[in-house]
Amino acid sequence: MRLVYLTTGTGSFYCGSCMRDNALVLALRKRGHDALLVPMYLPLTLDEVSAAENIPVFYGGINSYLQQVSPLFRHTPRWLDKLLDSPKALASAGKRAGMTKASELGPMTLSMLKGEEGNQKKELERLVEWLASEKPDWVVLSNALLLGMGRRIREATGAKIACTLQGEDGFLDALGAPFNTKCWELVGERGAEFDALIPVSHYHSELMQRRAKLPPEKLHVVYNGIDLTGYVPRAEPPETLTLGYLARMYEPKGLGTLIEAFLLLAPRLPQLKLAVAGAQVGYDHFYVGKLVAKLAAAGLADRVSWHPNVSRDEKIAFLKNLTVLSVPATYGESFGLYVIEALAAGVPVVQPKHGGFPEILAQTGGGALYEPLTPEALAHALETLLSDPKAAFELGAVGQKAVFEKFSVDAMAEGVEKVLTS
Repeated sequence: MRLVYLTTGTGSFYCGSCMRDNALVLALRKRGHDALLVPMYLPLTLDEVSAAENIPVFYGGINSYLQQVSPLFRHTPRWLDKLLDSPKALASAGKRAGMTKASELGPMTLSMLKGEEGNQKKELERLVEWLASEKPDWVVLSNALLLGMGRRIREATGAKIACTLQGEDGFLDALGAPFNTKCWELVGERGAEFDALIPVSHYHSELMQRRAKLPPEKLHVVYNGIDLTGYVPRAEPPETLTLGYLARMYEPKGLGTLIEAFLLLAPRLPQLKLAVAGAQVGYDHFYVGKLVAKLAAAGLADRVSWHPNVSRDEKIAFLKNLTVLSVPATYGESFGLYVIEALAAGVPVVQPKHGGFPEILAQTGGGALYEPLTPEALAHALETLLSDPKAAFELGAVGQKAVFEKFSVDAMAEGVEKVLTS
């Protein structure tokens, strides 16, 4: 099977979705498929072998933006577009990635979902011309925000089209009226035209059926998986009692809630430390700065360590030293890749009882859920495990075994393969 997978790059920081897509394409190659990974908007920032070597970036971030805000750039010659798509120009744009709020992206998101009727029509035609020359059997899009491309891709290539569904609802809702309503309508309209839709959890499958009215017969759940290279069983609990966080360092992921829980736990567990890792981009450092100041005011700054923008190897090393991990996301996560990353390292998790977390923990048995969604309830659930490191260690071992059995990148690739070949 010849397959082209379109994924959105970040240009300057490690992104879990990018690395997931890259690992998936590499795993599909190992299964004998002719698979290509194509970056969109910005180059991919990876800490492993890239599946997108020598592949151009399509829908360059600068061109796509300028074509949105100015009719002039919808008709510029290709030589000028190439200048704006140059590695140097995109690298500069990548440094600003993450600085734009979803609430400011309504018009452009709507335009992208309109596809051949949108302001980025020139970019779409360039993409489909290239795809037609590659003669793919399948073209797979990384997320529902790209669904507007599907119609023209099928017309130009004759390929079947699929799309992964993962966490688009929070972004779409944040666009604000009237764009959120219009975009949801287009997700349903365009998504119904696809041959297959691949949500990453049953929770998200049901949500997308309900919100976008997507046809249930086209949805096929395939859980996320990770490359398990480098993850090994732990012989004993870590020496230092450490609560960990691994996700983007911003409010929607609940970092502030975890800090509040830590403030409650610190007097009761004097040996407890907090370690925070993950992407820190755009304006995130202002948010983190406020949290650092709060910790300092409580006299706890020396018990907290910060690890922004860690590589894959640094992430695995970070996880090995944790007793428990929690990312108390404030919204319904479709999956939560950090959950299986923590469990792969033998670290149990404590997560809010919403979104895809109950489903993933039911599959792994490697953690606990809490409600109501308050710092006090989180602190209580965390204290139960932190007060008994041996029990936490044993719970993590159960979760690790389940991840190795069910959530490897090979299992994910096999699931995707079944969807595309059935």
